[in-house]
Amino acid sequence: MAGLTGRMSTVVKAKVSKLLDRAEDPAETLDYSYQKQVEQLQNVKKGIADVVTAKKRLQMQESSLQQSVVKLDTQARQALAAGKEDLARTALERKNVAQTELQGLDTQVTELEDQQQKLTDSEQKLRAKIEAFRTKKEVIKAQYSAAEAQVRISEAATGVGEQMADVGLAMQRAVDKTENMKARADAVSELEAAGTFDDITQLGGGEDDIDRQLKQLSSQPAVDDELAKMKGELGQGAPAETPQISTGEPSESGQA
Repeated sequence: MAGLTGRMSTVVKAKVSKLLDRAEDPAETLDYSYQKQVEQLQNVKKGIADVVTAKKRLQMQESSLQQSVVKLDTQARQALAAGKEDLARTALERKNVAQTELQGLDTQVTELEDQQQKLTDSEQKLRAKIEAFRTKKEVIKAQYSAAEAQVRISEAATGVGEQMADVGLAMQRAVDKTENMKARADAVSELEAAGTFDDITQLGGGEDDIDRQLKQLSSQPAVDDELAKMKGELGQGAPAETPQISTGEPSESGQA
């Protein structure tokens, strides 16, 4: 069962891969890849902007701490001049804390500057790579379009394309139908010339002249009998006897 499932999975993957390969447009794929690279470049630029923003923020804090160090140093000197040693000590302690923070900020700013430089170098390399890809992409698209046009022209000229194959089949079917119709028309003309269709148009249906004459002779006595019968019913009866012409000789009745 596991083997059958594996085979089915392989077949399905092969079918899907074939469908995807047929549906894939190289121009669209190249444009999509270029778009993704441009998005990566935008992300790198955004990263550089974020690093620069963070560096500027630390530099502002660094500037504020520097001003604070100068201010605390001045305050310590003024307190010491006024004989307030404790106050001067406190100012110096705060100055030391600010200087320590300032050193930490300076280290962070240096790290951010290094990171900014790395991102800037990466951005320049990526930009050059994308530009080269864009040029190559356009060349490949132009080559593919030219090859595709050449294939269409060749298929149209040789008739090996799917559309031309359909046209060829349709034309062959039309030729076959035309030949069949011509053969049928010739057959009908030949049968009509031979008189095959004459009997079909007659009311007798399937009878020739001799059959019709024989049938007419056989039906004539029946017609005469029916005509005589009709005359008798109408009272016409038999025709009157023709009167005899006298010859001058006495008849037998006179002699009697």
